[in-house]
Amino acid sequence: MKINELALPIRNLSGTNSLQPQVTKNEFGSMLSEALAKVNDDLLGAEKLSQDFALGKNVELHQVITATEQASLALQLTIQIRTKVIEAYQEITRMQV
Repeated sequence: MKINELALPIRNLSGTNSLQPQVTKNEFGSMLSEALAKVNDDLLGAEKLSQDFALGKNVELHQVITATEQASLALQLTIQIRTKVIEAYQEITRMQV
């Protein structure tokens, strides 16, 4: 996933200084679903390679290690993002109105 895909495009409305994101709720939800599906695919792919290697199929050890590390990093990133979102939500709920 590229950083540019995550950046929200902003536009200047009618010459004023107000900035509005162009991404709608559905687009954000679909982007989040796609990212989680990619992490899940990485995990399943690494598991499949590990099983194939254990069964003696034509899989190199470096492929297994690379896929496993990639899946591990993707999962760690997902967990960190989830933690930051929860912290932000808790901070918002503690705000006094």
